[in-house]
Amino acid sequence: MAGTQYRGSEIKDVNQFMEDAAGLESEREKEIGQHIGYRYDVNLVPDYDRLTPYLKEYMEVMGWDDLNWLEDIHMGYEDGKPAVFDRNINGWVRVPDSVALPDNQQDRDMIAREMLLKFQMSDRHPLVTLRKAYMKF
Repeated sequence: MAGTQYRGSEIKDVNQFMEDAAGLESEREKEIGQHIGYRYDVNLVPDYDRLTPYLKEYMEVMGWDDLNWLEDIHMGYEDGKPAVFDRNINGWVRVPDSVALPDNQQDRDMIAREMLLKFQMSDRHPLVTLRKAYMKF
């Protein structure tokens, strides 16, 4: 696995942050007395062979040659559950339990990117409600 450390914590397994959500492994976690949940391997360069069909089509429609801003999106973990961080609402969007996660971080990151795009375009996104409430035209 590329990048085996993150801020003092050794990353042993792709499922580590789901299986040991309460673990205090790094010096910083021990110092502050809580688990830092926003951890994943950000050193991975996206492997474009692993794009989901949805992401391929989205990139084509948008006219992108690469993932553009989506390169910064990774599968994170909130309270031991896989999740993706949505900067627009400043909150985590949890991956449903029904979604089977692959055994490598690259594929998990692609799922996170797809899930974030779909959520941001859905009627369930909080910004849709704001738009309806404050739209002038």
